[in-house]
Amino acid sequence: MIVPSIDILGGRVVQLRRGKDFVLDGGDPVQRLEEFSIAGEVAVVDLDAALGRGSNAELIRDLVRRAPCRVGGGIRDLDSARRWLDAGATHVMIGTAATPEFCGALPRERVIAAVDAERGEVVVDGWRARTGVSVLDRVPALAPVVGGFLFTQVEKEGAMGGFDAAAVAAVVHAASGARVTAAGGITTASEVAELDRLGADAQVGMALYTGGLSLGDAIAAPLTKSLPGDVWPTVVCDEAGRTLGLVWSTRASLARAVAERRGIYWSRSRQSIWEKGATSGNTQQLLRVDLDCDRDALRFTVRQLGAGFCHLGRRSCWPADFDLADLERTLADRIARPVAGSGTAQLLAEPGLLEAKLREEADELSRAAWHSWRWRAGAERWPTSGPSWHAGIVP
Repeated sequence: MIVPSIDILGGRVVQLRRGKDFVLDGGDPVQRLEEFSIAGEVAVVDLDAALGRGSNAELIRDLVRRAPCRVGGGIRDLDSARRWLDAGATHVMIGTAATPEFCGALPRERVIAAVDAERGEVVVDGWRARTGVSVLDRVPALAPVVGGFLFTQVEKEGAMGGFDAAAVAAVVHAASGARVTAAGGITTASEVAELDRLGADAQVGMALYTGGLSLGDAIAAPLTKSLPGDVWPTVVCDEAGRTLGLVWSTRASLARAVAERRGIYWSRSRQSIWEKGATSGNTQQLLRVDLDCDRDALRFTVRQLGAGFCHLGRRSCWPADFDLADLERTLADRIARPVAGSGTAQLLAEPGLLEAKLREEADELSRAAWHSWRWRAGAERWPTSGPSWHAGIVP
């Protein structure tokens, strides 16, 4: 799987060759995160902090609120690591400070040890200091206390010249089941697929920024076992994880969907690309693409617009009960398009009435019998969700 990389220096995305030579300015970190997060978790590295020259903490705190991010660069004390986890980072990447004692004091599943090596020797302090320690000695020592490793081949970083597959395989074996992410020199979709077969993810920067590798091709790279016609089943879900339908994708349709961030699939009946909503208006904004564990199926997470996904005018192709996600969509619609005389419009227009309603529902919930809690809790959700949506806070 691919992990796109955002390296930040002076508030801008940059790409360096071997951690030293400036190659390109990659633009605004927020825009890059919006582009890359469709692939899932994104690696965000504060180069200023790693080099001891400053900090991009405020900017990165904004990024972790927007999308899943693993954060690294200059995290050398436990308080800093915990602050990043509390701020919403999915993982912290610990390099120079990575010892069994340090990493063991943090939640194992959220710690990635950054093992940066130059020709097999671990380097620290922004890759400026050699340690004399072999990467194959460092990894087993840390494996019991970390959830994963970032193995960077420093001599290949930013050079777009390929990577040492044997070295990655050795690190995967030494990691004893902790997931390994490889970085340095990864340039093509076939290399992403090769790493996946080795049991490692691919952290990619330079190839994406230069256009040598498209994000869509990188996401599709590990796919295997296509069905006749080179198609893969694709489960479509909404933001709440509810299944909307089952469709099909090809590498070409997936590439377009990722590039355009829309629900674009393959129609087996028409044998052509199918743009969801092109005629009905029920379009989809593509939020994320995931591969399943066997790499033979896809999941699209979308924001469904219009009447819904199903050709029968329903939101889903499967029967579905009304749930909290439906309630929140209804509230958002009522706020955007108020209905005269509705209870929601009245509550939002009269703060005193809203306060009284909240007190009433909270009191009834506190006194409700156990068997009726779910009904009372549902009744309370309405007056509490409405003000949140009205204030721009999505529950």
